[in-house]
Amino acid sequence: DTGCGISKSDLAHIFDPFFTTKDVGQGVGLGLTVCLNIIKAHEGTLTVISKPGSGTQVTILLPIRHSKG
Repeated sequence: DTGCGISKSDLAHIFDPFFTTKDVGQGVGLGLTVCLNIIKAHEGTLTVISKPGSGTQVTILLPIRHSKG
């Protein structure tokens, strides 16, 4: 995205359960933790690159599996 980006200190914790930069009552901080666990369960990867003031890039890679026919 082209938002405000994520600071280096926050980036180190974005996958920690209950980590949030939002005000109390505005989120529980589980979204990225849940996403990462689902992606790992499917043998995928999730990477985040962020530059404060420039935005954030999130990449999800999942393996392709061919069904047995």
